[in-house]
Parts: sequence; C-alpha cells; structure tokens
Amino acid sequence: MEKIKKAIKACVILAFITVVFGLLIYSRIQAYSLAPTTSPIKLRGYPLWQIPIVYLYDYFSHGTICLLFAFTTAGLIYEFAPKEAITKYMGSSKALGYGLALGMAPFLTVCSCTMVPLFGGILYAGAGIGPAITFLLMAPASNILAILLTGELISWELAGVRIIASITVALTAGIVISKTPWGKNVEKEHQINNSTSAMAKIEVVKPPLDERLWAALKFGWYLAKQILPYFILGLIAVSYLEAFLPEEIIKKYLTGVNGVLLASVLGGPLYTPTLVEIVLGRGIWFREGVILSKGALLAWLMGQPYDFANALAVSRIAKWKVVATYMIIAWAGSVTFGLLYGMLSSSL
Repeated sequence: MEKIKKAIKACVILAFITVVFGLLIYSRIQAYSLAPTTSPIKLRGYPLWQIPIVYLYDYFSHGTICLLFAFTTAGLIYEFAPKEAITKYMGSSKALGYGLALGMAPFLTVCSCTMVPLFGGILYAGAGIGPAITFLLMAPASNILAILLTGELISWELAGVRIIASITVALTAGIVISKTPWGKNVEKEHQINNSTSAMAKIEVVKPPLDERLWAALKFGWYLAKQILPYFILGLIAVSYLEAFLPEEIIKKYLTGVNGVLLASVLGGPLYTPTLVEIVLGRGIWFREGVILSKGALLAWLMGQPYDFANALAVSRIAKWKVVATYMIIAWAGSVTFGLLYGMLSSSL
C-alpha cells in the first residue's frame, strides 16, 4: 500500500512538472511574449497608486509561466545535480575544476548572497581557490533564472553576450587569483586532509524518487519565497521608472563611454538582487522596444558579482586581498565588455 502511495505521489509530481515544461514550450511555439507589454506612455495615464498595480498585473499575466518553469527547473537541478562530484573534482586547480565551476555553478543558485556560503563550503571541502572564485562569480552573473529572464525581458542577444562575458571574467579572476601569493595562502589555509579512499567507502543511500521530486519542488518554493518579495519590489520601482524617467536623462548621462562607466559603478557596489537588477535595467534602458544603450545595460547587468554586501561576507572566508583582486577584475570586465558590446552593436 505504501509503495502504491509513493508511486501515485511521484506520478502526480511528474505530471505537474510535465505541464510546466509543456506550457513554456507552448508559449515559445506560439511566440507568446513573457515580458510586460505596457508602454511608458500608457502607464503615465494612470493615477500614481494604480501604476504599480497595472504593471504587476501586466508582468504576472505574461511572466508566470517563465517563473514557474525557472523555479521548478532550479529545484530539479539542485536536487539531482551530482554535488559530491563537484566538490571532489573541484579539489584541484586543473582544467576540470574550472570546467565544473563554469558548467555547474549557474544551476545551483540564483543570487550572489546564496553563493557565499556555497563558496565557503567548496573551499573548506578542499577546492582550489581558482575554481572556487570562478564558481563564486559565475553563478550570480549567469545563473539559469538570470539568463532566462534577461532573454525574455530584454533580449536573447544580450543574454548570450552576458553568458560569454561572465565566463570570460569568472575564468580570468579564478586563474589570476590562483597565481597570486595571497590566493595560494588562502587555498592552503582551507585545504583539509580528506582521505579519498575513506570517503569512497561511505555508502550514500538516496531517498526514493517521490521524496526527491518533492524535495526539488520544495527547494524551488524556497527560492521563490527568497526572491519574489524583492522581485515584486523591483517591479514596483520599475513601474514608476518606466512611467516617469525622462529619456533625455538616459541619453545624456547613461550612454556612451561615460554611461558604461556609470552603469558599471551603479550596478556593482549597490547591492541589488540578481533578478531585480534585470527588471531595473529594463526599466532604465529599454524604451518603446528600443534598448537605448546596449553597452551600458550589459555593464549594469555584470555588476552583480562585485557588490559590497557580498564582498564583505566573502572577506570573512577568503581575506581582503583576494576580494579586492576579484572585484577589480570583475569591474574591469564589466567596463571592457560594456564598451566592446556597445561598439560592436552600434549601441554605445
């Protein structure tokens, strides 16, 4: 009887997951917009108190499918990704460690604040400082939710460029820090004498499928509770920005080389949750279907990994010299890729 209950529970959860994935595929086939469609001019026509209500309704009537898919996927990957292999093979600074850091980090978390304890855990487990830093920078910059929402709310071209830029910056920071004396010192401090053979003898008993699926959904719900309140606050702020931020100010101060520099400063030190940063960026730079400065927008989006709040937290684990080094590299990468993308796309 107990087995039948578990089988039914697993089937119900799998049916739910199938529906969620099916809805996203259907929306793509139908070319259904998952981003808000209300224009700034329309928003200005509403009373002040009504503007965020209209914008939130517009967003969630389009974007719920996207969020549901993203949180469900994040939960599934978190539950079923082979975490033991990650910590095991990231224990060295070889190419495999960097590859795992780049490949797996985006699927394990969605925000830089969530990354800090995971970064510490990986480092304490014996990972090389280079892969650990790459892991730390890659996840908030190009996690699955951030890329999905960047593509849906702004453009898939920008999402693609963001992935390339994030990989380059995270890899550069990891390799450079692994070569510095302060990076090597931190690595030595945290390395522990794990006995691989002893670990191999530990038999890991995995729970049944229904429990794992339920745990995946619970983790997705946990992420939603962590993120959605900030996300909604961000959407409210963006609704007013969309309605009242004059385009003259954007064109005067947030475009060109100075615009990229200003965006790289505003997007970094000012702590903004990853997903809120996307909607804020959309509200500032995206007008009437036109991105006013792709270069500045990319520089803004790449600021997440070097905000002050998380840098303070990381400094408790990896010392200030390491933190300062990766912050400088991440900021330089933000400016460099912002300028390059702006020039190549003729939108600086």
